[in-house]
Amino acid sequence: MIRIGIMGYGNLGRGVEAAIAHNPDMELAAVFTRRSPDGLKIATEGVPVFHCSEAEAHKDDIDVLILCGGSATDLPKQTPEYIRLFNVVDSFDTHANIPEHFDAVDASGNKYGRLGLISCGWDPGMFSLNRVYASAVLPDCATYTFWGKGVSQGHSDAIRRIEGVKDARQYTVPVSEALDRVRSGENPELTTRQKHTRECYVVVEDGADKERIEREIVTMPNYFSDYDTTVNFISEQELKEKHGGIPHGGFVISSGKTGLNGEYDNVIEYSLKLDSNPAFTSSVLIAYARAVYRMSKEGKTGCVTVLDVPPAYLSPLAPEQLRKSML
Repeated sequence: MIRIGIMGYGNLGRGVEAAIAHNPDMELAAVFTRRSPDGLKIATEGVPVFHCSEAEAHKDDIDVLILCGGSATDLPKQTPEYIRLFNVVDSFDTHANIPEHFDAVDASGNKYGRLGLISCGWDPGMFSLNRVYASAVLPDCATYTFWGKGVSQGHSDAIRRIEGVKDARQYTVPVSEALDRVRSGENPELTTRQKHTRECYVVVEDGADKERIEREIVTMPNYFSDYDTTVNFISEQELKEKHGGIPHGGFVISSGKTGLNGEYDNVIEYSLKLDSNPAFTSSVLIAYARAVYRMSKEGKTGCVTVLDVPPAYLSPLAPEQLRKSML
C-alpha cells in the first residue's frame, strides 16, 4: 500500500481524499492543516488529522505527501520546505514561474534525498503531455491551448488573497472566433488577449474599496494583466447560488503538415470537459503520486514533472497487463 498524506484540506484536499478511495493500492495516512485539527472533520474514518507544524514527527509514516495549497503564495514555499521530509507532489500552475519553482524543489530534493513532482494536474499536466506529443509527431505544427469556459482555482485563489475580498470565482472563457479559426487549420497568430477573456465574480468585505480591488485584479501580473478582464461585484448569496460549482475544461489543438512536400493537413485535438476541476485534478495528482513512489524506490531524487514520467508508472496495472490491454 502506498501511504498518502494530504497537506491542506480545501477543495483540492477533499478531492485527493476521494480519489484515494478509488485506488486500491493506496491508503490515506494523515491529513495536515493550518487550522485547528480538533475542528476539522474529514470523510475517512480513523485517519488522524494533525497541525502542519507536526509534519516532521510523521515523516516515516507517509510515502508521498500531496500539497494542496495555492500557487500564488503557498506552494512556492511549501514544496521546497516539505520535500526535506517527504516525497511530494504539487499542482503549481503559474506557468511563467515553473522553471524557478523547479530549480528550488530540485535543489532541496537532491539535498535531502527526496523526490518531488511539480505542476501536476490537467494544465500544466495532461495538456502539457499533449503539447509535447503533438510537437514531436508534427515538428512544424502550430499548437494552441484554450481553457474553459470554467472556474480557475488558481486565479480564484489569487483574487481571494487581495485585501478586502471575502470570496471570489474566476471564469476563463475561450474566444469562440479564435477557437473556430484554429480548428479550421488556419494557424492564425493570436495574442494572449485574443484567445481568452476572464470573468471575475467577487464578494467583498463590508466597507472594502471596490475600485482598488478591481484595479489590483486587472493589473495582476501572470494572472489578469494580459487579458480582457471583467470584474463583477456580487453578494455572497448570489455567489453561492449561481457560482457554487467548479466546472472547467479546455482544448489543446495542433495542426501541421506531413508528406514530402507538406501536401497532407493534420489536426490533433485533445479536450476535457470536467464537472469538477478539483476532483479531476486530484485524480491526476494521485496517479502521479504512484509514479513518484515508484521512482523514489528506484533511487530518483530532486524534481521531475509529468514530462519525465514513463506512462506505465501511472497505472496500478503490471507492465504485462498494460501491454495486453492498452497497447
